[in-house]
Amino acid sequence: MTGSSRDDAFEPIAFLEDAVQYPSHADVDPMRGFLRETIEKRGLEVRIDDGGTVLASRGPPTADAEAHVVLNTHIDTVSPHVPFERTTDDGGADVVRGRGACDAKGPLAAILSAFFAVEPTDGRVTLAITPDEEVLSTGAYALVSDEDAPTRDADAVIVGEPTGLDVCTAAKGRFQGTVHLTGANAHAAEPETGTNAVAALEPVLEAIRTFDEREDAPPAHPQLGAATLTPTVVKGGAATNQVPADCALTVDRRSVPPETADDFHEALTAQLRTAVPDGVGVEFCFTDRPTPFLEAWETDPEARVVDILADAAGGDVRPFMAATEASYFAADAPTVVFGPGVLTDDDGAVAHAPREYVRVADVRAAAQALETALSDLVG
Repeated sequence: MTGSSRDDAFEPIAFLEDAVQYPSHADVDPMRGFLRETIEKRGLEVRIDDGGTVLASRGPPTADAEAHVVLNTHIDTVSPHVPFERTTDDGGADVVRGRGACDAKGPLAAILSAFFAVEPTDGRVTLAITPDEEVLSTGAYALVSDEDAPTRDADAVIVGEPTGLDVCTAAKGRFQGTVHLTGANAHAAEPETGTNAVAALEPVLEAIRTFDEREDAPPAHPQLGAATLTPTVVKGGAATNQVPADCALTVDRRSVPPETADDFHEALTAQLRTAVPDGVGVEFCFTDRPTPFLEAWETDPEARVVDILADAAGGDVRPFMAATEASYFAADAPTVVFGPGVLTDDDGAVAHAPREYVRVADVRAAAQALETALSDLVG
């Protein structure tokens, strides 16, 4: 690795070049160790909580701080690992390529740069870097579940993700579950003697298509637009000459405030029970997971952190297009998503793709914007 032994002023691009070379899709321990070492070299105390989140703070104790800002992003990436490369794009811009370059090691580099640069006098800044955002968010959930969670008394939370230097104040939630249909087997030569669970898919699919047309459906959100419900995977039947007794349909829900996971489950279950024919059993179950789903969230676009960070960055104020752990933090404090890099560009996917990259100039711009904003927020 290059640059990891430097003890002088923090250089975000040198850190990013090193960070991208740590595979962190299967095991985050090496990357977490590198992050811990980077923080401790600046003379700061680091704590790893029970959920694996890296925590460090600057400024007066929480009880004495006039304001408290939490900086969050994640160190895990999706598979497979993509090698690091420092190169130029088609427009001649200097870029860092590799898995995690924009999601979210570029944002992490910018956050660290601001965290080290600011000298909080009246307020406090807490770094909270989670280990499992891409899969189950076990780190973030453990963090906010702790009675001493730093987000509980925060005045603002800034979550690092690739937003193209825009400040994002809302995102849809994502729920996943399966509709289970049950009937009765019979010989296909005499289908009337059984109950066909696969055939019952027809009214179920119609119920899904019209789900958000019901009277009590959540209205379109002013920032996020309408919720969506999409059938994604179907399984049913065991033999080609048998009336199938079982069928399962997986659905993907992208929710908007104020709909919660419980609201959605109750409403969809009621819609399906009305739709299916007599004799067909129906049940909707969420996909089993150890942490709550990332629900829809929103922050007032007029919130102080939004104004300050947007002024510093010069970008737009808009919603974020992917689910993030901001969902867990927004209940405690005004929360925004911000960082260098983009999810997609004119040529297609960037994040979670083999061509993942982040522009060097954007990392530096994000670092400067965060430093300016923190100086205003915590003194």
